[in-house]
Amino acid sequence: MDKETRIYIAGHKGLVGSALVRELSRSGYVNLLFRDHSELDLTDQHQVDIFFDLERPQFVFLAAARVGGILANSTVPAEFIRDNLAIQINVLHAAYRVGVQRLLFLGSSCVYPKNAPQPIAENALLTSSLEPTNRPYAVAKIAGIEMCWAYNRQYGCRFVAPMPTNLYGPNDNYDLMSSHVIPALLAKFHQAKLSHAAEVVLWGTGTPRREFLHSDDAARACLLLMNLPNDKFDPLVTNRLQPPLVNVGSGFDLSIRELAMLIAEITGFEGKISFDHRGPDGTPCKLLDSTTIRSLGWKPLVSLREGIQSSYQDYRATERSISARCGSLART
Repeated sequence: MDKETRIYIAGHKGLVGSALVRELSRSGYVNLLFRDHSELDLTDQHQVDIFFDLERPQFVFLAAARVGGILANSTVPAEFIRDNLAIQINVLHAAYRVGVQRLLFLGSSCVYPKNAPQPIAENALLTSSLEPTNRPYAVAKIAGIEMCWAYNRQYGCRFVAPMPTNLYGPNDNYDLMSSHVIPALLAKFHQAKLSHAAEVVLWGTGTPRREFLHSDDAARACLLLMNLPNDKFDPLVTNRLQPPLVNVGSGFDLSIRELAMLIAEITGFEGKISFDHRGPDGTPCKLLDSTTIRSLGWKPLVSLREGIQSSYQDYRATERSISARCGSLART
């Protein structure tokens, strides 16, 4: 991509989308395209077709998705599969139709089987059963991978699908009803500290192990993939025996109990941490084999402690902003 390339970032306000905008801007790209949901509903095929016909992006980062943790997946599973399928179908087909040069479809490590051998290699896809708590989302993402692969094979498209591990960072979702584990724990422990709670009770046993990656590191991996020379990019997207998957992980995991203890320390919560074993654990272990992306020259730069500390500052700034807006509305 040269600096004047027309680049569309779908989902630019989300966790990964905003990280992509920051990284592209830092790298000197000046022709970035994005639209708010109020301006462009990606689940509406007609709106998507009009946008692509008018703007003709050359490169597309598809980071828009309906996402959430175990609770959100369990509460609104129909929305997770419906909205994600619609977004993927509309954007991928429109990109093919207008001749986009390269497209990056951001997946998720939840596409892999619940009991996949660790660390999970790209060829583990569809080898056994999925984790039930996020199956609708995972099935939608698997359909997106298959669509990328099918369009590459049939139409000669150049669609690549990085599968990041559990992501966190600025512009995360801190709503306890719909957030992922790190933002949920940051909010929970911070509120417990403010209320001087003696105990924080968390779902599950605390034994599942998770790998985490800062969104800025994920954005750097995505930009590297889209800028690969053809002799390195094409083997990723032209293999008829293997879908165009590329795992992106930190290479380090820890238990949910260890994560909770780290976040309690960072937030300053000094009470007891307990686990409600009646709650779901999800996949027991989910560590990715990121050999491919590392062989291409990428490695993570943000340590987990450093990343969570910066995320805690982001959460506190978000909370203050919400409080200020609520106070302003109350005075009007």
